[in-house]
Amino acid sequence: MFPVFSTSLAPPETERLRDLLLDWRGDSINFLRHDMPKILVVVVGSFVLMRVLRALTRGMIAVRSRSPGAGPSASQIKTLASVINSIGLFVILFVAALEVLKTLGLDLGPLLASAGIVGLAIGFGAQTLVKDFINGFFVLLEDQYNLGDVIRIAGLKGTVEDMTLRRTVLRDDDGTVHIVPNSQIQTVSNMTRDWAQFALRVTVSYSEPSDKIIQILRGVGEDMRHDPVFQDDIVSDVQVAGIDRVGNGEAEYLVLIKTRPNKQYGVSREFRRRVKDALDKNKVQAAPPGRIFVMDSTAEKP
Repeated sequence: MFPVFSTSLAPPETERLRDLLLDWRGDSINFLRHDMPKILVVVVGSFVLMRVLRALTRGMIAVRSRSPGAGPSASQIKTLASVINSIGLFVILFVAALEVLKTLGLDLGPLLASAGIVGLAIGFGAQTLVKDFINGFFVLLEDQYNLGDVIRIAGLKGTVEDMTLRRTVLRDDDGTVHIVPNSQIQTVSNMTRDWAQFALRVTVSYSEPSDKIIQILRGVGEDMRHDPVFQDDIVSDVQVAGIDRVGNGEAEYLVLIKTRPNKQYGVSREFRRRVKDALDKNKVQAAPPGRIFVMDSTAEKP
């Protein structure tokens, strides 16, 4: 005969299990009755706030698109709206998470202390990255440059092809792409803001009458200023400043022309062509070739 073992629980164990189930039931009912509504309110409120935030940022972009007048550019508004949306979403989710944890009865003191230590460590390790974002934010906020502008930053010159809060992408004249972190931007030289100007120097023989040369240059400037092909590119009257340098049998005349951004190159080439034709037509004598003097520094002194 084998001994028979009973699988039934002893009366004390049965009582403990029943008490445990009753406690779980009471806690569940209390959670569903008191805590769950609070959590639902936090979740629904966060969802509503996120929707409102997105609607506001989209409204900013839409309003700027419908009124392309003075004020911040569309790209500037779009970037600022993106920054506001990102920061707002982070704040809403962070506050909501804290409220849910507090409702669940978790002690937030050690958690916040740990988060502060981790954040401090990350801050020390990511100072350059933080500086990138801060510098990029002020570049966009102050509208220092936009897409398509020709600028010089961090010792590099090129056309702005892309820009974010972290970096600016430039393409120079030979097609090379430069990626510049915004933390390296100390001085911005924008060569296409509002208008551009180029200086043209015309050199002729010293014997040519000054009034004659100035009159010829002004005539070329007037013709180009009223030419339908170039009148929209030239923003003001062509200025003939006069003689800028005299020497070596020649006289150099300075001409200043203001154009729309990125239009100075085509205008300057056409202006040079017309100046050459006008000088040839009026039989203006060209400047003599320069003289080169070679001194022998090894000669013995007398």
